[in-house]
Amino acid sequence: MHSNLEDNPLNHFEPYLPLLSEALQKLDAWRNRFGEHAGIAQADPDEIRNILSDLETRLEGNYPFHHPQYAGQMLKPPHPVAWLAYALTATINPNNHALDGGPPTSQMEKEAVAHLAGMVGYEENWLGHLTSAGTIANLEALFVSREIHPGKKVAATANAHYTHSRMSHVLNMPFLEIPVSARGVPDLDFIDMHGREIGTLVVTMGTTGLGYVEPLGEMLALSKKHGFRIHADAAYGGFFRLIAPDLPKHADWNLLSEADSIVIDPHKHGLQPYGCGSVLYKDASVGRFFKHDSPYTYFTSDQLHLGEISLECSRAGASAAAFWATLELLPLTPDGLGSVLRKARNASVSFTERVKESKEFDLYTEPDLDIAGYFKIPGQKTASAVSESSQRIFREGMENPESGYHLSLFRVPAAHFCTIFHDYDADAHDVVLLRSVFMKEEHEAYIDILADRLGM
Repeated sequence: MHSNLEDNPLNHFEPYLPLLSEALQKLDAWRNRFGEHAGIAQADPDEIRNILSDLETRLEGNYPFHHPQYAGQMLKPPHPVAWLAYALTATINPNNHALDGGPPTSQMEKEAVAHLAGMVGYEENWLGHLTSAGTIANLEALFVSREIHPGKKVAATANAHYTHSRMSHVLNMPFLEIPVSARGVPDLDFIDMHGREIGTLVVTMGTTGLGYVEPLGEMLALSKKHGFRIHADAAYGGFFRLIAPDLPKHADWNLLSEADSIVIDPHKHGLQPYGCGSVLYKDASVGRFFKHDSPYTYFTSDQLHLGEISLECSRAGASAAAFWATLELLPLTPDGLGSVLRKARNASVSFTERVKESKEFDLYTEPDLDIAGYFKIPGQKTASAVSESSQRIFREGMENPESGYHLSLFRVPAAHFCTIFHDYDADAHDVVLLRSVFMKEEHEAYIDILADRLGM
């Protein structure tokens, strides 16, 4: 039975505009308490209207990230409460580097990050803050690793995000790539063999390619044997900790609290605008590596200023307000934000079932989270034929805005592909697969429509 979205229309912005207008009026009353002043130079409303009209037209050049037919990259609009809180706070433009620059939003950041720490199981003596994105969060964690284990290597699997090799280069740290199997399983013997060289082992809890969750428990055991740090890159998958019982058992989400540092991106499954990342440290004493002074900040309070535990200086207080407001509405519980994650997970499971039932398509791997890798079975069973078919389907889906679809592509080594699908000829170095990211809760009700449009 196919889902009918006519009874569940997509939400529009009109219901929220009066809420923003009311909040802006109240905030203006606060502004006026400080007395009359010239205020912001007034611009001609008609001129602004023309600029916004031009902007709106340009924005229509985007792909339909808001719609469930878009199952391509990790893109979706933020929750209404997030963009409302962000817009309201941005009119003040607080800076969360120091308490001097944003006392209320700094406190909101501390409260929101404390919720994250509780979600991963950090209980006391932890340290953490929001960042502008996951890349900077990972940079910070690797910087701490360099200070603790100077000269030693950062090790991450071939499926890890490329930011780790890039940031290792930025930090002048040697980098070691760990081989993986065709099913994405890290070579634990390789890690064991190089254990004495490693200062930090990155464990990816949800790769950005196909969403693999790496075996944290086994990698933690190796860290205890060799004495290296564990950095959990949960930028994409971290919030799935909320629905761990619904996920494959190998993920070891209950061991996340044993990682020395953890990165989670609220601007992915936390429903936030870009950019909003976060980094958490199990041991607050690593804050000593960020210690610095400034001749013109850190004067209004004896409390720890967020800039004193971060490599970044200026950071948007609006991001903290948006995340705090979202967690007030959708707390970090299985029935709060976890309900959104559960729908995304359900969508990926339903879609992969349609793939497996199809005679036209085949599944590359079972999803750990909400990302599916699959391909159309070509007439000629070769690596190059699979790639050509994937690229054709990718292009065709975007040709009809109203009845099409938007997917993404993912490249895997042909040797890995042919290890799984023995009857295919590896006539090329790589194979291009179709990839669908079902990170919107609306996807749960759209799977049959999408599968039908793909011809499954």
